[in-house]
Order: sequence, then structure tokens, then C-alpha cells
Amino acid sequence: MRHFLQMIQLSQAETEHLLADAAARKAAQERGQRDQILAGKVVALVFEKPSLRTRVSFEAGVAQLGGTSLYLAGNDVGLGWRESLADIARTMNHYVDAIVLRVFKHETLAGLAAHAKVPIINGLSDKAHPCQALADLLTIREAFGTAKGKRVAFIGDGNNVSRSLAVGCALAGASFVLAGPKGYCFDAAFLAEHQKKFGTVPDCTEDPFAAVKNADVVYTDVWTSMGQEAEREERLKLFAPYQVNAALMAKASKGAKVLHCLPAHRGEEITDDVIEGPASMVFQQAGNRLHAQKAVLAWLLGG
Repeated sequence: MRHFLQMIQLSQAETEHLLADAAARKAAQERGQRDQILAGKVVALVFEKPSLRTRVSFEAGVAQLGGTSLYLAGNDVGLGWRESLADIARTMNHYVDAIVLRVFKHETLAGLAAHAKVPIINGLSDKAHPCQALADLLTIREAFGTAKGKRVAFIGDGNNVSRSLAVGCALAGASFVLAGPKGYCFDAAFLAEHQKKFGTVPDCTEDPFAAVKNADVVYTDVWTSMGQEAEREERLKLFAPYQVNAALMAKASKGAKVLHCLPAHRGEEITDDVIEGPASMVFQQAGNRLHAQKAVLAWLLGG
């Protein structure tokens, strides 16, 4: 059974297939063409965390591909506490053709995948956000024609988004650098995993201006994610020098683009003039979640 849990589980060929298919599906939709590859299929969306982009893009994507989606709040299902993950998976196997999950702990996905006879799709976990990374790479391709040879600077935390993007860049032939405060770079387990897969580890620096030098893409994310609310005040102080603003963008390559996975805390990790400026592709990037996820659904369920 093939699942979509982490970018690091993909090959370069699979990554290229998904990106090419996403681009083709986007172009077809713009021509008013949609296939019905999921006709008769049912996709469950089980979300422990609130969502705008992930929920709407998956529900819309399933509908546009001819399928049906079912939304289940995490507390209704009780993943791993109301019922064991094994029992939930073995029950859902009889009802649906795939399960998209947005969870607090990546172990929840792994536990379900171990017993699922239908594809499990990671809509976000604390470890990885592969759907976002695919949309990011698609956006970079649209901006520059290819991601290969481009430099991507992520300004912020070594979190689920930056981990998935770092792997996506390695798969697509782009270079990647993370800039953040001391102690907020990638964890040792991720670096070991990356080293094993690619023979290298992503660059990390405490200097945001060094990171964006010659960068084609400047990417940022909120400094305090869901579940980290108790750390908010400390993080605001530590990350203040890492705001993506006009001064930082002036050090990037001419023609550099700005990305953000959203939602944005304007005035914190990014300023209004940047997110609304000519370099911003943030909302095109958000729109690309739809097309990237349709490619994932077709890849998992279309055969």
C-alpha cells in the first residue's frame, strides 16, 4: 500500500511526476477541463487541527475529480484515545478509499498507516507537511521554469514546513538554507535522515542576511505554530531579527520571490509591504495546494 506521509519517502522520479501532473491539471482546469478520476471514490478528512487551506483545497480537489469527501473532527474520531489506531484503520478500510489526516503527532499517521489498506495522506503533522512542499515546488517552477539550480532561503524555525521544503529542494535539485536563532535549526534525527537519503545536510545559519544572499526564493512561516502558544513571548523576542522585510529582501537576488505557507502574522515574521509587494507569490502558492493535492490523489487512487 502506497501512502503519502513525508517528502523524504519519495524518489526524484516520483517528485517530478507529481509536479508535472499538478502543472498539467492546473493548465487543464484553466481551460475548463476536469477529469473524473475519483468517480465513485470516497476520501475521509480527519482533522485534529483547524484548517482553511488544507481542508478547502482537499474537499474542492476531491469534488473536482468526481469523488466525495467526508470531514471528521479529530475529537469525534478520538485518534488513539477513544479507540486504538489499529482498530480505527481496520474499520475505515471498509468505508473509504483514502484518508487525509491533519494531526498533532506524526506517530498517529504512522500508526494508522501500519494497519490501513487504503492510502494515508499527511495533511500536516508535527514532523512534516509534504502537501505544502509540493505546492511550494510547483510555485517555484512557475516563477522560474524550474527549481533546479535555484537557491531557497527559509527564514525562521526548523519546523515541519521547512523540513519538508528542504527535502523537496534536494529532490528537485535546488539548494536550501535555513536561517534562525541558535537552537532552532533542524533536529539531529532529521539531519541524519537527510544525510542518509542525499549524502548531504541542509545549510543552517544564524545570519538571515547571509542566508538570503543570492537567494531566488525567500520563504517564511509563523514563529509560533499551533501547540506552541506557551512559547509565544519568548519566540517573538528570539525571532525578531528574522523578520522578512524590505531591508532583508534588498539583499536577495534581483527578481527574488517571496513565499509563505499561511496563515501569516503580519508585522511579525513578514511585513505588509513584502507580502503585498510585487515579489510575493503567496496567494498563487496557496492556490497551488489544490493542484498539487489533486496530483497526489490521482497518483494514489487513479490506478
